[in-house]
Amino acid sequence: MSYEVIAIAMFASMMAMLLSGQRVFGAIGFVAVIAALALWGDRGGYDIAFSSAMKLMKWYPLLTLPMFIFMGYVLSESKIADDLYKMFHVWMGGLNGGLAIGTIGLMVLISAMNGLSVAGMAIGATIALPELLKRGYDKRMVTGVVQAGSSLGILVPPSVVLVLYAMIARQPVGQLWLAGVVPGLMMAAMFIAYIVIRCKLNPTLGPVLPKEERDIPMSEKLALLRAGLLPVGIFAAMMVPFVNGWTSLVESSAIGAITAFMAAVVKGRMTREVFESSVRNTLGISCMFMWIILAALAFGAVFDGLGAVNAIKDLFTEQLGLDPWMILILMQLSFILMGTFLDDTAMLVIVAPLYVPLVKVLGFDLIWYGVLYTITTQIAYMTPPFGYNLFLMRAMAPKEITLKDIYGSILPFVLVMTLALSIVMMFPQIALWLPGYVYNN
Repeated sequence: MSYEVIAIAMFASMMAMLLSGQRVFGAIGFVAVIAALALWGDRGGYDIAFSSAMKLMKWYPLLTLPMFIFMGYVLSESKIADDLYKMFHVWMGGLNGGLAIGTIGLMVLISAMNGLSVAGMAIGATIALPELLKRGYDKRMVTGVVQAGSSLGILVPPSVVLVLYAMIARQPVGQLWLAGVVPGLMMAAMFIAYIVIRCKLNPTLGPVLPKEERDIPMSEKLALLRAGLLPVGIFAAMMVPFVNGWTSLVESSAIGAITAFMAAVVKGRMTREVFESSVRNTLGISCMFMWIILAALAFGAVFDGLGAVNAIKDLFTEQLGLDPWMILILMQLSFILMGTFLDDTAMLVIVAPLYVPLVKVLGFDLIWYGVLYTITTQIAYMTPPFGYNLFLMRAMAPKEITLKDIYGSILPFVLVMTLALSIVMMFPQIALWLPGYVYNN
């Protein structure tokens, strides 16, 4: 049996297990171990799985994962994140669409605190969305705002998904996080521009808050500003030393976790329940990601041993005559297709053993490709009919938001994100400038 046939059989077996409802790490790890044992016997098969486990345990930057997850849960569970929305509510309510713009700002800051899109979705759907609907905002527009804004969680640092990509692609986490900063802020600015234009053309979509709600003493406004900017201060305390080279990435993650914990203590919100919930959630998500990374490393080791990447590259470039850019575009389209029934981590670990080495062989930068992958999965999350975020929003949104509203709300934002993806593809320096500047200095 040829190595190409073995590779196809591995992918087919893995997809069959996933479609049968098996856990992602279980399906990937099982196929990897069975293939290794069949190809290289007891000794070689066990060595591959064992070496993958040791590689994972020795990867020092993995310590950032529980630190940032804990930081995000502390800020969320202690309701410090809620203060952000109150700040945007008061300071931006005088603009048409101001609360929707503030919601995008809220999503960016939540992303910088947590690194998971589901956190932004939960806060946006339970805090921002009911307030926007109560103030007469168009329900389709604001439903799209919350979904699009929450997707920034996997691009703006500290993105947990980029930690996973860094492990699988063997790339520096710090560079990947910095590479996501400018594209993430650019995409947020494009969302805001869309809201401003829509509300300028049709002010009824985002009415101005009543004057009595906005006319509060300046001292109260400043107090809300200080409370709302506390998470920004926590993020700055964590990232400024890292960007300036004073601390390592792991040390910065520890600073972020400790600062968030101390902020909750000082504000009197670090109760036993908040601490226990934050620790439990951190442990659960960290373990889940470690199992996924371990399974992906084992699967990738088998693929490397088969030499399947070079065979597939020859198929595309020599036999089919496709140029590298066409292959890259087809890869991104496949992510969008998979995103209709898989989440971002599942998509990455399923195709990473094939795509990441192929991108390298084709001559593209793996840091830049990590940003492309992340933006593409953001689009896939929200692409009907089965986008992951669509059903997540349906579960969290108020009853008056129907599935038809959710589907209808997302098309303009998908188009904006597709434009952002095209811009980053055409101008790689948008992603590569900041990591190059920081690490070269």
